[in-house]
Amino acid sequence: MKNNFEQRQKSDKNEIMYGTERILLVDDESDIIQVEEQILLKLGYDVTSYTNSIMALEDFRHHPDNFDMVITDMAMPILHGEKLCQEIIKVRPDIPILVCTGFSQSLSKDKASSIGIKGFIFKPVIMKEFSSKIREILT
Repeated sequence: MKNNFEQRQKSDKNEIMYGTERILLVDDESDIIQVEEQILLKLGYDVTSYTNSIMALEDFRHHPDNFDMVITDMAMPILHGEKLCQEIIKVRPDIPILVCTGFSQSLSKDKASSIGIKGFIFKPVIMKEFSSKIREILT
């Protein structure tokens, strides 16, 4: 028989985790942006979304302290997610970055870490997984 502490630990892992941080969300697909933005808003986050990675980078360069985290896709036209992450890290090396991707990237875990990427999550996102991964990276 499990004691109350063990039961509580197990149930805590299944709970949706909320936050209030400011997130820069970047994906070239507007349908994905809409879904992910709605999830993030329900979780309590302040979200700035872009379907254009160049515009997202410009906003970040002009207002780097307006964001606590970046969530980005990798496969985007013109400015690929890997390059976007590298440019963001040049501006603010401490910013946590979460890559949200639809397929396994050729980017190795070591290279991702060296760029400053703190984690990966696969699309389609599930609210519990998304909330848990964000809290893991931000804390």
